[in-house]
Amino acid sequence: MTWMLHRFEDDSALVAELATAIADDLQSAIDQHGRAAMAVSGGSTPVGLFRALSVKDIAWSKVVVTLVDERWVPENHADSNAALVRRHLLQNKAAKARFVGLKNDTSDPFLAVLDVEARLNMKVLPLDVVVLGMGEDGHTASFFPAGEGLDEALNSVERVCCGVRPPSAPHDRMTLSLQTLLGARQLYLHIVGQKKLTVLEVAMAPGPVQGLPVRAVLHQSRVLLEIYYAERAASAES
Repeated sequence: MTWMLHRFEDDSALVAELATAIADDLQSAIDQHGRAAMAVSGGSTPVGLFRALSVKDIAWSKVVVTLVDERWVPENHADSNAALVRRHLLQNKAAKARFVGLKNDTSDPFLAVLDVEARLNMKVLPLDVVVLGMGEDGHTASFFPAGEGLDEALNSVERVCCGVRPPSAPHDRMTLSLQTLLGARQLYLHIVGQKKLTVLEVAMAPGPVQGLPVRAVLHQSRVLLEIYYAERAASAES
């Protein structure tokens, strides 16, 4: 088994523990290598985690933050993951971290891959920490079932990142490849709610990766996937 499941009743308790673990990972990498690199996911789930991380007392000036995936929209768009990270993570003490996004001015992410790869190779890689999310369709990163570009994103050993076109979700995407994600020293999956747990439990059984792409990070032997699951979202008071 290449995963470990941590269960919490409430996402606030999860966030407190996961933020501490990530901060320790980053500081350890800084102590060993003089720098740390982290890739994070977008969506609503990690917002509380970002806020908790932003006040951790580590050497943020030596941390570079990038994205697991990005919707191919301008940063001033409501769906931009870069904007989400700037608004909730790169604040407080974490404002000293350096951010490297996955978007450029090219109109099509499939045409931007080489440029974004060069940026990541120069400024980010290797990754110390990756924090994934998962959708109720079993996608993680931008590995969408039946998505255009999925096979390359899952199977290429050369690509650092790949363009992806989801079959139903809005916006083309740029995603880190599975090869890049599994090169991280620490790999986390953060999910909340019974519906996602049910999907995860199905994915834990052997089956086609294309149908439930989260299987790609579950059924691999390169790095332990630490799954942080909360039964319910944090209360409004937390």
